[in-house]
Amino acid sequence: MFLPLRLIPVPVQCVVMTTVLELVFSRDESLKPCLADMEGRVFRIHVRDTDAIMFLGFKRGKAWVHSNYNGDVDVRMNATTAGFARMCFGHEDPDDLVFQQVLKLSGDSDAMLRFKKLFAAADLDWERELRAAFGDFFGTRVAKAAHALVAAEQKLAEGSKQALSNSLRGMDVPDSTRLQEWQAGVEHLSHQISRTKGRMTRLEHKLEHLTEAVEKQ
Repeated sequence: MFLPLRLIPVPVQCVVMTTVLELVFSRDESLKPCLADMEGRVFRIHVRDTDAIMFLGFKRGKAWVHSNYNGDVDVRMNATTAGFARMCFGHEDPDDLVFQQVLKLSGDSDAMLRFKKLFAAADLDWERELRAAFGDFFGTRVAKAAHALVAAEQKLAEGSKQALSNSLRGMDVPDSTRLQEWQAGVEHLSHQISRTKGRMTRLEHKLEHLTEAVEKQ
């Protein structure tokens, strides 16, 4: 799935995914209740950088993946190839990827929760399953490609972060350490101002009391 995807027809990718999911779900009896909860649910998967679209559905305790589907969709999933690689092969938490906006989800929240529960229970290891279903060569090749994608994305992110930091220094924009020092100084000044205001308020009250006493005399 994470080889040059433009060279692999989407229907072939669907066959690979369906085969793996069938093997995983069929051999673990404990997953049957979770699969029953997914009955009739359909997920639209969009891989942005290859523009591949697949549909993952559940029917009669089994999962299917097709390249075309004309019915209603419960959930839409959207990420780049590297994003899906991080989730499937990097074992990163989908919630973290959603928070980082790497993975985008929309649709029925109940279906999303059931989907997450199913795959958490399945503890799916894509490299292991691909090797078991299609042989060591294919499984290892796909896993290496996926890990390379994840590493390349991390390197790009670190390079972008460093470039931004260098640009800010060149513009004489304060770095995080200086900002923290400024923040501490502002908080200290704010505390001093609050104490001064408190003293002024107490002095005003005393002055009012003295004025009233003088007027009574």
